[in-house]
Amino acid sequence: MSPTNVTATRCEALFVSALQDSDHPSPEQVRAAVLRAIRDYGVRSCVARVAQEFGDHPDVAVARMRWARYEIQRAYPPPAKRNPSRTRGWSTRTAPPLMAASALPPAKAA
Repeated sequence: MSPTNVTATRCEALFVSALQDSDHPSPEQVRAAVLRAIRDYGVRSCVARVAQEFGDHPDVAVARMRWARYEIQRAYPPPAKRNPSRTRGWSTRTAPPLMAASALPPAKAA
């Protein structure tokens, strides 16, 4: 599933959950509510419930979805993007070439 679909599914699950904006939920509470809604209703039923609400109460549904999207973004932050030019460790330009053990000079006894 693409990240967009996962995010949309999470938003729909939070939308149909019992959690409210006035609860000022923590990210942990949001993640728990998403899991509970998906477990209780299933993904397709969450989508159907969201569609029902947008049909019955579009003005309220828009505000609730906006809140759900904000909370999902806060509870599931995107992973940090790695900059390939800023890798840790040796650079390919400065790393010593690897040599086979037979090519190394013999170790001197101490």
